[in-house]
Amino acid sequence: MLSVLVVDDHPVVRAAIKIVLKQEGFNRIYEASSGNEVLPMIREHKPDLVVLDLVMPSLDGLSVLGRIQASDVRCRVLVFTSQEPMFYQDRCRRAGAEAYVSKTNDLQHLHKAVHAVMAGYTYFAKLSSNSVSLNPLQRSEKEMIDGLSDRELEIFRHLARGAKNKVIAEAMHLSHKTVSTYKTRLIDKLNVESLVHLSDFAKRNHLI
Repeated sequence: MLSVLVVDDHPVVRAAIKIVLKQEGFNRIYEASSGNEVLPMIREHKPDLVVLDLVMPSLDGLSVLGRIQASDVRCRVLVFTSQEPMFYQDRCRRAGAEAYVSKTNDLQHLHKAVHAVMAGYTYFAKLSSNSVSLNPLQRSEKEMIDGLSDRELEIFRHLARGAKNKVIAEAMHLSHKTVSTYKTRLIDKLNVESLVHLSDFAKRNHLI
């Protein structure tokens, strides 16, 4: 009997994923709505597959991937998310994901990805990121974003959405001072003058 853990904080999305998975022959379907539930549930249920969103409360998907990679558990992970593949797909691949599917695609892509992963293959979109389709500003900004660590990217997105340092610190289990240090570093690394410009930068690159 095939088992799967579906990790997404939106019940409607989980319901849609479950329909696909049932059609693919998964009999036991477990659900989680936050990142910090994932590792304990993997240890308990030993699913054949994990379908993981990247944006969740408590612990983001990239951090979840990192924890799985650093742990003694072994499972296939398919990332199913609305996040821009140009900036996240390679990060997920490096963190151990076997597939990356954008929620903006037809659900047929999710079917194909599940097929591929369960057959021992990977499933990633072919990205035309190699500069040809990007203007000089886009190319420059993509390089800066690619140069951020996963944690810097997560804090960048929180700040760009207008979250206060204290809220980010609580959500990510960091000190207020650490978040403040990251904020200063991000403004410097991304060559912007203020948080307003940081937000504009994120919007231009479809990160929020």
